[in-house]
Amino acid sequence: MGSFRQAGTVVTGHRFLVPLDHDDPDGARIEVFAREVVATANAGRDDLPWLLFLQGGPGYGAPRPSGREGWLNRALSDYRVLLLDQRGTGLSTPVTARRVAALGGPEEQARYLARFRADSIVLDAELIRRELLGDVPWTVLGQSYGGFCTYTYLSFAPEGVREALVTGGTPGLAATAEDVYRRTYPRVAAKNAAFYERYPDDVDLVRDIARRLAEHDERLPNGRRLTVEGFQSLGLMLGMGVGADHLHYLLELAFADGGPELSPAFLEEVGTHLSHTDAPVHIVLHEAIYGQGKSATRWAAQRVRAEFPAFAPDPDGPDPLLFTGEMIYPWMVADDPSLAPLREAADLLAERDDWPVLYDPARLRGNDVPLAAAVYHDDMYVDFGLSMETIASVGKARAWVTNEWEHDGLRVSDGQVLDRLVRMVRGEL
Repeated sequence: MGSFRQAGTVVTGHRFLVPLDHDDPDGARIEVFAREVVATANAGRDDLPWLLFLQGGPGYGAPRPSGREGWLNRALSDYRVLLLDQRGTGLSTPVTARRVAALGGPEEQARYLARFRADSIVLDAELIRRELLGDVPWTVLGQSYGGFCTYTYLSFAPEGVREALVTGGTPGLAATAEDVYRRTYPRVAAKNAAFYERYPDDVDLVRDIARRLAEHDERLPNGRRLTVEGFQSLGLMLGMGVGADHLHYLLELAFADGGPELSPAFLEEVGTHLSHTDAPVHIVLHEAIYGQGKSATRWAAQRVRAEFPAFAPDPDGPDPLLFTGEMIYPWMVADDPSLAPLREAADLLAERDDWPVLYDPARLRGNDVPLAAAVYHDDMYVDFGLSMETIASVGKARAWVTNEWEHDGLRVSDGQVLDRLVRMVRGEL
């Protein structure tokens, strides 16, 4: 692809052909897209170091830049940045229900989807690095799931990494999906408590919405019925810096028409939040990011939820009705018209018990790549305790623990989070 200019930057698109299965380099290939961004003043510099950005998710494309803004502005002061659309996302060969369903039966679909985890993403990145930089290593910045990928990178190919920066994305190296969700539900309950403390009138409003959904057939714009469980999943917003406020303003719309029915504006916005047409990987492979060895995930969030009855979708239960968070449930595939064709494949992935390992604890113990990780103390999505255990076990790793920011600190801090991590790996802090 060609280049174009934005305010203070030059942006160039790149397309790369990579093996679908890196164990079969001569087999089927897919395309991976990445966007190179450089400050206008540095566009002619061949000596400028590269920074690879690994997006959170899984299943979402890299940010679409608009000049020098946010964390990218800080990065461009020192780096030529590559915004990677991880395989299956953005402008890379897409993963859509229609495309995957055309591959064959559920078994073929599941085999294909299993190639879109962190292990494959890292091997793609190594092929791309060698094509762009040769033997020169680059800096890797991983946000959320991109941080998980960064630890996989240091496990598989540390020679490709000059320094590693991680924000809200340090995984438990041996944590199963069950381990993760047993820790997640209490954190989400705490976020609910903080939400209702800020907006006490929403206790009754949320209960009224849930009763309406239990007793009437309310449809989202795509024809999907909005259930109590679907409504509860809006709690995903509670882990972001202003997420509680956004959820409150959304709830205000529920009965804005003055009648008993839910307003079209409310249903429209809820439908946007619940749709995963643009990112099916986020649903069908979300629990698989914890799959290693003989550990089948078996819809862990759904099973573990039974251990936390306060999250029951009961419109007549005790107050307050609790929202869930980043939990993936089987109904999310079955109820979404855009994902339903993948339901059997998703079930097969949930039962898989021979996942390749994603992390090499021994190699990470001997790691000599400087690593700086922002660990958000109150992070709703990534467990603080597991993160700290991992950092303590990785060579040359330093943690910056903060409760000043939530999980989206990199995006909303106007470069402050990235600046601190850069200074940490340089030994300036």
